[in-house]
Amino acid sequence: MQIPLNEFEQYISETILSRGLSYFNNGRVHDPELLSQGEYEFIIEGTENYTVQISLHNGIINDYVCDCPYDRGPICKHVTAAFFYLQQDELKLIKKTKPSKNKAPKKRKTIADKVSELLEQATHEDLKAFIKKKTEQDRDFRNMFLASFAYLNSSESIQLYKNQVIAILQASTDKHGFIDWSATRLVGVMVGHLLETAQKQIETKNYQSTFFICTAVTEELFDALQFADDSNGDIGGSIDSGFDILYQLSQLNIDESLRKQMIDYCITMCEKATYKGWDWHIEIIRIAAQLVKTDEETTRIFDQIEKSENSEYEVMEIQAIRYDVLLKTKGEAIADQYLHQHINNNKLRRIALQKALEKKEYEIANKLAHDGIAYDKDDKPGIAKEWNDWLLIIAQKQSNTEKIIEYARYLLIENYNNKQDYYQVLKAHVQPIKWNSFLEQIIEDIAKKNGWLDNYLIAQIFIKEKNWNRLMEMIRQNPDLRNIENYEEYLSKDYANDIIKMYANGIMKYLEVNVGRKHYQTACRYLRRMKKLGGTEQVKTITAELRKKYPRRSSLMEELNSV
Repeated sequence: MQIPLNEFEQYISETILSRGLSYFNNGRVHDPELLSQGEYEFIIEGTENYTVQISLHNGIINDYVCDCPYDRGPICKHVTAAFFYLQQDELKLIKKTKPSKNKAPKKRKTIADKVSELLEQATHEDLKAFIKKKTEQDRDFRNMFLASFAYLNSSESIQLYKNQVIAILQASTDKHGFIDWSATRLVGVMVGHLLETAQKQIETKNYQSTFFICTAVTEELFDALQFADDSNGDIGGSIDSGFDILYQLSQLNIDESLRKQMIDYCITMCEKATYKGWDWHIEIIRIAAQLVKTDEETTRIFDQIEKSENSEYEVMEIQAIRYDVLLKTKGEAIADQYLHQHINNNKLRRIALQKALEKKEYEIANKLAHDGIAYDKDDKPGIAKEWNDWLLIIAQKQSNTEKIIEYARYLLIENYNNKQDYYQVLKAHVQPIKWNSFLEQIIEDIAKKNGWLDNYLIAQIFIKEKNWNRLMEMIRQNPDLRNIENYEEYLSKDYANDIIKMYANGIMKYLEVNVGRKHYQTACRYLRRMKKLGGTEQVKTITAELRKKYPRRSSLMEELNSV
């Protein structure tokens, strides 16, 4: 059966889940071999080593097989351990890396081991003959081979690599001239090999090849966006990677000829407005700014940019880049003059504030922040809140308790999410004898705003205060299943029976308005949560009631069997 990777726990019994997680946590899952795109082969250490193969495409597990003897269910603990491996980042799992004290069974040879063995044994002539034949028979392999070794070509150029990208695109285009969303994944993989080659050329200081590859990739893939479904972001992501490598190249000590070539290229792209309206337009300018050395080059770049029509976002980015160029080429005094001429650019205001704090010029910093609030409060209220955060930082630098409380209170009520915990800042500065009444007023002010984020903020305050009675009362007022689940960990110790009852009512209401296997799996997941809370008998009662109420929902009956 097909299983969404991010929901795999719903398809596996708790016992097998527990055993599979234990295998993963104890380092029994070896890093897999990628047999082909989306096809994985794992070695899992058990009483002996077992091989698990998984087919995964677009987040869906299409097939899985393990050569262990388990036959008591559709999924064994070894397959489950491999699923945990694939989801370890999303689940925030940490795999044990220390070797076990027990001697591990002898590992089977992986695909990589077998390939390495054969490469050692095969002769040079055999390998050349194999590659030649393979390039004649397999167009994808031929494109990959030509792209990977094009830098050895004496006539290397941007066009040479463009031809390789064009060949990749043509191989993925259907008869209507369109690249569908599944084919874009192949484009991303194939172009990825080209970009890996570009990165390797940096390591070998073959910078010219890096420049050729990345410019070919970014230009041709940008054009391809017009006739491709890039829902997965494979094409756009490859363009991003190409620009990242070009920016990396611009920061290196490249020879003068290539430096000028790159500057000319950036100016040409700006003149043509090739990437105008996309973030890549700014990336081109950012790369050029890294390369400039003379006033003439600076003038060429910025005159061309500023005479074109730019959005507000582009103007702000360009001004920030120009400041960096002035700082590099003209020094701090001239750069600061430019900075204060464009101080309403929030990027430059941040720089000015940071400089003022570093110099302990608190009056200047306060004025910059207050001016920012006045300028941005109507059109950019989110940015205006940021300037309040700077005012808090300034007050903290000056140990001004009154102002610290004023700004932290405002930022807490506004639910401004930055680096500081405003609740803790307030608790550290409000007198303990006044804390309860102070906090009640804050809760009252937040509640007046009456948004779901405001309710969340109040719940977080109750959690920090460990006020479980009031948190429970909030949940009773909004007994949504997800809401109950979000706060279950804080309330289960004292209110397990209440939570079980709310889950029970919520599940029945949920299934009155939701039909389909995915919804049935969700309901059964909450039934399992009830069991974990000690509500086994209540689960039996609900299960019986659901079987009686919805006997014709066959998929619901199947899912209830797994509870």
